[in-house]
Amino acid sequence: METGSSSEGSPEPKKGKSKTPRKPKAKDSVLKQKSPAEFFAENKNIAGFDNPGKCLYTTVRELVENSLDSAESISELPVVEVTIEEIGKSKFNSMIGLVDRERVDEALYDDHETAKARERRLAKEAKAQEIQAKNAALGKKVKETTASKGMKGRGEASFYRVTCKDNGRGMPHDDIPNMFGRVLSGTKYGLKQTRGKFGLGAKMALIWSKMSTGLPIEISSSMRDQDYMSFCRLDIDIHRNMPHIHVHEKRENKDQWCGAEIQIVIEGNWTTYRSKILHYMRQMAVITPYAQFLFKFISDAPEKNVTIKFARRTDVMPPVPLETKHHPSSVDLLLIKRLITETSKQNLLQFLQHEFVNIGKSYAERLIGEMGPDFSPKMSVKSLTSQQIVRINQLFRQAKFDDPSGDCLSPAGEYNLRLGIIKELHPDMVATYSGSAQVFEGHPFIVEAGVSVGGKDVKQGLNIFRFANRIPLLFEQGADVVTRTALKRINWNNYKINQTQDKIGVFVSIVSTKIPFKGTGKEYIGDDISEIATAVKSAVQQCCIQLKSKIVKKIQAREQQERKRNLSKYIPDATNAVYDVLKEMAQLHASKKKRYENEDAEILKKVSAKLITKETLRQKLAEHVEKVDYEMALEYATHGGVSEEPKEAIYIQSLETEPKFIDLRSPIFVFRLFQ
Repeated sequence: METGSSSEGSPEPKKGKSKTPRKPKAKDSVLKQKSPAEFFAENKNIAGFDNPGKCLYTTVRELVENSLDSAESISELPVVEVTIEEIGKSKFNSMIGLVDRERVDEALYDDHETAKARERRLAKEAKAQEIQAKNAALGKKVKETTASKGMKGRGEASFYRVTCKDNGRGMPHDDIPNMFGRVLSGTKYGLKQTRGKFGLGAKMALIWSKMSTGLPIEISSSMRDQDYMSFCRLDIDIHRNMPHIHVHEKRENKDQWCGAEIQIVIEGNWTTYRSKILHYMRQMAVITPYAQFLFKFISDAPEKNVTIKFARRTDVMPPVPLETKHHPSSVDLLLIKRLITETSKQNLLQFLQHEFVNIGKSYAERLIGEMGPDFSPKMSVKSLTSQQIVRINQLFRQAKFDDPSGDCLSPAGEYNLRLGIIKELHPDMVATYSGSAQVFEGHPFIVEAGVSVGGKDVKQGLNIFRFANRIPLLFEQGADVVTRTALKRINWNNYKINQTQDKIGVFVSIVSTKIPFKGTGKEYIGDDISEIATAVKSAVQQCCIQLKSKIVKKIQAREQQERKRNLSKYIPDATNAVYDVLKEMAQLHASKKKRYENEDAEILKKVSAKLITKETLRQKLAEHVEKVDYEMALEYATHGGVSEEPKEAIYIQSLETEPKFIDLRSPIFVFRLFQ
């Protein structure tokens, strides 16, 4: 029985072992789905929401770019006001309905400091103060020591209210909830040049607000020819990707204001990303000088407050980018299938003509003839089989098509780029260049460049400013095509520019229907597309060629200035010497010991009568130096805005005639000075 009981009990563990792995298999087999909002909430770094500081920067950027697009869409000169208000912990708690509580168990908190740690910190501070006192006694420069802080836990996060107001198009009343509360829905989708990178815009800021504060977003909007203003307060149901509306109503618009104002409260970090946000606003003012920006940071501590106004410099706006059709060489199999589903054209000939660029009727007929006997111009495009669509895609990849034009693109323009650089950097000299439209993978692109030398708040060496579809790129600069071109492919010495000592600003703006960003953050353009790399190098070189001629003229002017300074330095000595000679000759003439010609006699009489003195002689010599330095005067006039040469006759002595030598001791020389 004992043996039997043991044998009966032995298989039980095996059964138990066989059952345990089956349970997780049943769980893994459950099919789950995620909404787009939930996906971006879990992968927020894709949209640039990596950490609280980056979240604050990206929120400002998304709201500003939406405001610019809105104003430009109605050809209105943009006026954008951005305000970041710091919210203290107690104020935030009152906003969400919490009562402040004092700590009961200090050791429970992340920033708790033990007695030993406090002793070490105090000893370190005392030592630092002692060294500071010794340095002060020796007269050395002393740095101000900041008060040490304990570790900052998640409970001590900083919160900010970000407000962005514009004078743009506004939003239709009924569309506001979906425009802000439904991810991957918007008006910017389509094949055209857009500022947005993902089509998320303020939706991602709302998701971050939902995750960090739980507070809703507030939108006020009014369109032209409306007698009311729309107000909406909402947040987002992340799991269902739907707006959760708190308030959605029409209000009276007394001031007849047109535009949009968005207000959102998020967790952020102003201290670490202050410079990035201000650099972004400054670079946006460079690339859009026709816009007016007002930036404010408001804090409880008045010394932290910041107010910067970037004034408008011009009222010339670039054209609105147009939506275009796909180029045959840039499509893939899925896109062709989607276009077939969405097209309103009935037969294959019309489909090829009207859904793609650079395919005329005759060329479409040639393409259909090349596809094979199964295709005909009149066949229904909806009846195409999967194999036939694959054949069309293969032919598109192999056939030759004209490059698309750049008419659908909207570059900033040389005029605006130059004005923006001058307005914000105040350089000593600047050159700009705008290239013609070029193509990569069937997508048109235009490269604009500007190079400046000198300026305000510009560091020595290369200062690189990158723009893609007229928005600044501030991160991941090292691998960007613009950075690599400026550092490795341009020989600055050939253009009389010192790469290490001069203050050089390199501005490159690339616009396209498809910007080939690299990485999930879409913060830089790769260096592996030869068409773009070549265009960037050519544009920068064209600017450098312009600058070289200016620099050479400046060097010549400096040399002429030095020559003039050297001549002027000897005027007093020359004046004394010449006057002494004239005085001696006048005395000889007066005593009739020596006779001179009529002209000489006249000069000597003026010397005797003291009509010619050392002072008048010094003045005439100075005028003579000015007159001799004609080239420098012409350069000065050119800088002053004179485009044509002075209408003064210039006489050049013939080489054939025998040169005349003027005796400096002769009064004739002095006489000519006074003519």
